[in-house]
Amino acid sequence: MYRHDGEDVFVIDSHVHHWDASEENIIHEGGEQFIQCFYDYHAAFTPEERQWSIDEYRKYSADRMVRDLFRDGHADMGIFQPTYLGEFYENGFNTIEDNAGLTEEYPERFVLNGRFDPREGEAGLEELERQKAEHDIQGVKLYTAEWNGDSKGWRLDSEEAFEYLEKCAELGITNIHAHKGPTIRPLNRDAFDVADVDDAATSFPELDFIVEHVGFPRFDDFAHLGAQESNVYGGLAVVAPMAHARPRKFGEIMGELLFWVGEDNILFGSDYALWEPEWVVEAVMEAELTPEQRDEFGVSLTHDVKKKIMGENAAELYDIDIEGKKEALRDDAISDEFDMGDQYGEAAAD
Repeated sequence: MYRHDGEDVFVIDSHVHHWDASEENIIHEGGEQFIQCFYDYHAAFTPEERQWSIDEYRKYSADRMVRDLFRDGHADMGIFQPTYLGEFYENGFNTIEDNAGLTEEYPERFVLNGRFDPREGEAGLEELERQKAEHDIQGVKLYTAEWNGDSKGWRLDSEEAFEYLEKCAELGITNIHAHKGPTIRPLNRDAFDVADVDDAATSFPELDFIVEHVGFPRFDDFAHLGAQESNVYGGLAVVAPMAHARPRKFGEIMGELLFWVGEDNILFGSDYALWEPEWVVEAVMEAELTPEQRDEFGVSLTHDVKKKIMGENAAELYDIDIEGKKEALRDDAISDEFDMGDQYGEAAAD
């Protein structure tokens, strides 16, 4: 566990991937453009001494992921957010079934989310039912700019998408994570517009909509949407590294989020493997608002607020009992492998 100001902080990294962008898996030039764009983000924000080579960035082992997240990265749990991109990658970029292998091996550490694409019609609804039946998913990751044949995107407020959201509500898949952030080449920027979350969130109050990347660069639109809809959350993936690379900008964004969206509706995510969580967690936990920002927004980025953002809010959404989870993690496979069990406290006497 990460320790800050003399207190343990339970970290749930709510945005992680295990991807394959190897040259053998690429079937369309968009696949190469996509991973190169990812790598440009990595190089722009990562401290120089922590940067990966493009070759290791394309495809990394499950063992490395486990080490980077849990041994070195301060994370106690991670939530998988699949991204298929089947038009670009023969076996998909980051699939449920690949993620499921790690989730089954380390069930106390990973939460597996599913996905849907309303352009898949009845077959897609059946696939969503399969994901729930086989993996008991609590959430889905949606990529509204994903290509599908001649289509270069879809809207969350469309009639077809509403049919899928109704199915999610019926199945008890309550956490709807939507990528609404920076464009990744060659995808369409407008297909990531945050506006379509509005009607969806209003129409399905029983579902929670986590807007990944807080709508950036349409951040203002997201902030006002988050103020309007209590079931809208902001995911900090992509924004979190700014705590290191652009601390004043990070403080400005956090001030706006705390003012408009509120401390209970913000989730930390490293976006692994865009970045390793170790330095990202440390940067966020050390971040402060400037005196001018505190005066302007009337909020503070306190230790208790950071604890909510780093894990407690995600735990609420995914029904994770943090104290119970600590007990389970004392002697799970990862704690045993890396001799980390004592950080979760003394086991109760028999």
